[in-house]
Amino acid sequence: MAALRALVVDDHPLFRYGLAAALAAAPDLEVVGEASGGGMAVSMAASLHPDVVVMDLNMPDLGGVEATRRIVAHDPSVRVLVLTMFDDDESVFAAMRAGALGYLLKAARPQQIVRAVRSVGEGEAIFSPAIAVRLLAFFGSAPPERVEAFPELTVRERDVLRLMADGRGNAAIARSLVLSPKTVRNHVSNILRKLHVADRAQAVSRAKQAGLGEAPGHIGTHRP
Repeated sequence: MAALRALVVDDHPLFRYGLAAALAAAPDLEVVGEASGGGMAVSMAASLHPDVVVMDLNMPDLGGVEATRRIVAHDPSVRVLVLTMFDDDESVFAAMRAGALGYLLKAARPQQIVRAVRSVGEGEAIFSPAIAVRLLAFFGSAPPERVEAFPELTVRERDVLRLMADGRGNAAIARSLVLSPKTVRNHVSNILRKLHVADRAQAVSRAKQAGLGEAPGHIGTHRP
């Protein structure tokens, strides 16, 4: 049986090196590449066609959630195992919505990570024990509160983006949120940077796709 081909993605060199070494030591796993950021991971996944991508979430260039979304959209046969320090519900569900098949915390032992890579490579969903318990509670309870889109944004940035999607200009946003125009401009700049979009129109389009703002067709119809 051919070895599972893994791509390791983490912006911390020592952790990435140790993880790659642990995976490479397993006889049925092959590390085909290492990426230090989400953008590099997307490019390498497209060229190397790994079976499994072991993906960190918090990276400076392109976050792991968006990198996962792009990788899976380009090639659905690639399985993504998130390996991160974040265990909050928002991060977990954002990764799942993006297409991740597994979610493990960095506190896991090397043997657990190796087993998780194997399981994900075989198409099985796998989660850290604490996260698995919370997932069972989540799906076994009453309809939960809606998980916010764009977890990379702060609460205030999501408020600004939601008003942008409603067609509000900066002046109207400033009045609505009781902020200075300069603060709103800074929030808009941060939103464009974090969503990796070129301009306001692209940010509004992403927001509309995520269900923020009014119904499609009303973009930009309001003026301050």
